[in-house]
Amino acid sequence: METGKKILLVEDDPNFGSILRDYLIMNDFDVVLAKNGMEGFEKFKKETYDLCILDVMMPYKDGYTLAKEIREKNKEVPIIFLTAKSMKEDVLKGYKVGADDYLNKPFDSEVLLMKIKAIIQRKSTENKNDISKFEFKIGNFDLNSKLRFLTFKNEEPIKLSPKENELLKMLAVYENDLMPRELALTKIWRDDNYFTSRSMDVYIAKLRKYLKPDDGVEILNIHGEGFRLVIKNPIS
Repeated sequence: METGKKILLVEDDPNFGSILRDYLIMNDFDVVLAKNGMEGFEKFKKETYDLCILDVMMPYKDGYTLAKEIREKNKEVPIIFLTAKSMKEDVLKGYKVGADDYLNKPFDSEVLLMKIKAIIQRKSTENKNDISKFEFKIGNFDLNSKLRFLTFKNEEPIKLSPKENELLKMLAVYENDLMPRELALTKIWRDDNYFTSRSMDVYIAKLRKYLKPDDGVEILNIHGEGFRLVIKNPIS
């Protein structure tokens, strides 16, 4: 399914860049390698890519600046950042400029491969369903995010608050996949600090309470990473 997808890899370490490019080519991706942010943007402008992998620390133009320029030209292309830093501020900065995911060096190449496949799959699903999709099936629940109604079977719908609605919609888009905590905080709360983070935990607890009638639906807390909306096969 992912065969032939085109990836722009921007990495200033020539050895690491070549090894990673060859590994991705071995896994049936079409990869263009650039050695710095300036060259990366020139290559991005010339072709259409399915995904971009950007090193954060680069000479001439860092990954954040490059991501901003890419986002100005294309709001939808997925971006994964590679970084030697694991500071929370850097992760947050990455999500704010439009990253879809983040990997700290050194990383397992198979983990990167899984992330690439999951992101490309999710993007193609979003495109098929139209990004403006507002109706979601969550086990035996129906979510209408336009009206903010959550309905269990044929019972009276629950009217969700705006933030409950946005959070549940985002979890539904990431169904059975990791929804990164920082991504939700920057997209819904437009901020990430101790108080907004605690606030999100309160909203997650409320959503768990609403979803309790269906034991085939669960919101899992992935420690230090985010949440997963797990939906088993509906009973009815």
